[in-house]
Amino acid sequence: MVMSLHLDRHPSFSGRPGPVLLVIADGVGVAPEGPSNAVTVADTPHLDELTESELATQLAAHGPAVGLPTDDDMGNSEVGHNALGAGRVFAQGAKLVNKAIESGAIFESKVWKGAVEHGRSATMHFVGLHSDGNVHSHNEHLYAMLRHAADEGVTSAAVHILHDGRDVPSQSALEYIERTEQVLAEINAAGGRNFRIASGGGRMYITMDRYEADWPMVERGYRAHVWGEGRRFSSAKQAVETMYDEARAGGKEPSDQYLREFVVADANGPVGTVADGDAVIVYNFRGDRAIEISRAFEEDDFDVFSRQGPNGENAPSVYFAGMLQYDGDALVPKQYLVAPPSIDRTMSHYLCAEGVRSFAVSETQKYGHVTYFWNGNRSGYIDETLETYVEIPSDNVEFDTTPAMKVREITDEVIDLLRSGEYDFGRLNFPSGDMVGHTGNLDATVEAMAVIDECMAKLVAVIDELDGVLVYTADHGNADVMYTEKDGVRSPKTSHTLSPVPFAIHDPNYDGEYHVAPPAHPGLANVAATLLNLMGFEAPDDYEPSIIQF
Repeated sequence: MVMSLHLDRHPSFSGRPGPVLLVIADGVGVAPEGPSNAVTVADTPHLDELTESELATQLAAHGPAVGLPTDDDMGNSEVGHNALGAGRVFAQGAKLVNKAIESGAIFESKVWKGAVEHGRSATMHFVGLHSDGNVHSHNEHLYAMLRHAADEGVTSAAVHILHDGRDVPSQSALEYIERTEQVLAEINAAGGRNFRIASGGGRMYITMDRYEADWPMVERGYRAHVWGEGRRFSSAKQAVETMYDEARAGGKEPSDQYLREFVVADANGPVGTVADGDAVIVYNFRGDRAIEISRAFEEDDFDVFSRQGPNGENAPSVYFAGMLQYDGDALVPKQYLVAPPSIDRTMSHYLCAEGVRSFAVSETQKYGHVTYFWNGNRSGYIDETLETYVEIPSDNVEFDTTPAMKVREITDEVIDLLRSGEYDFGRLNFPSGDMVGHTGNLDATVEAMAVIDECMAKLVAVIDELDGVLVYTADHGNADVMYTEKDGVRSPKTSHTLSPVPFAIHDPNYDGEYHVAPPAHPGLANVAATLLNLMGFEAPDDYEPSIIQF
């Protein structure tokens, strides 16, 4: 497919002698100045110079601009990097699932019917992020499936909840538990049904690891969900309230995302372990944090950790499905309820077809964003003879304790690649605006922004040295709103924002050959055509238009 693609040279601009570098400052949005805005509170003279130049503007990074249903839907790294790399907008996770539920197509699928068949004779399990953040999941999707399963004759269902506190307020778990318990009670009121919450824990402590950064997270989740291993409580509500109280007694404000694993149990033991013949559905629609738990459930030869029970029991044989297929190349999972968007002809496909050498660099936490998501949800290289991907291992820590993360190491690696003279295009992701921003720690996020600024100065200097071009943007907002305030009480905001993101070009050889003239409603999908123009190519006809005009 790569060799069938072609880019025409730009008729009036041949590019610069040096490489084009795209810097994605993850989670760095544009919001009004104020004490809660870590981006503006931080001392960032080099970023300020970039974003205040004549070659700067702002881009939408949420809602329909990245394929999500409405302007109330926050952007996220997955859809942001999809749009950046593909140059077009595709219907994404929540939108796809919404349509499938509204049309009933999800319940007519062969996979759903298979899960229900298993559920009628055993138990149907649902595992996923328990919130309405609409980044990884939405509880309304869970509720629709629970109700439909009951209507189709399933009498036993267990829900394994992963507290959010990241895409929603940091201490909102009890509100979601209350609503879910109401739905379960309504279903059980018909009689002859046992639908219940069975286990849970914080998303950053169990189950939802990504990029193989912390497999012990997945193991803790698997053992809680499957074997009922974990601290026991009479209800999910009791578990969360107890852990909240214990955190505060220790002088620390609790955060849902880091709550430890728990198991709901009665006098007979855990109420929802997984057994042979059960059905298990992961209801997250976003892929990155659902791949590893999917592998743990469905791979026959899985060997990352032991899945045996506490007494040496074999891992249960289950009917497993994901909401979507989370990795289209690795085919994880094999069974899924809703087909993911088919993203073809990404910018990388075109560059490889033209023989352009490129690189992608980030640390583990965002490595898949500049590779897998950028390339249209495809693992591995498009052409390993032309591409170099570099993953710098992330530390397994709470990121407000190391606000620099690996930004300096990423910068050093990128500088070496640029100076090698082997590459015409490179992309990197600085993760700290997002990952530290998610902790809700304002001071740490301010420090993270200062480190990004320090490293941007180094990158700009190398681009000047090589007569290249640097493009700066972000995939969504986060660090730009760190808390909300009501009646004088500050509440940490750990979620993404609806803010636009910066876009700026640094071109040391700029002499007025082009100017920033964004189309109406510019968004992240307009970046790919712009990058291609800066490299001396015309963009494909169906790409969103360039942000620059000649």
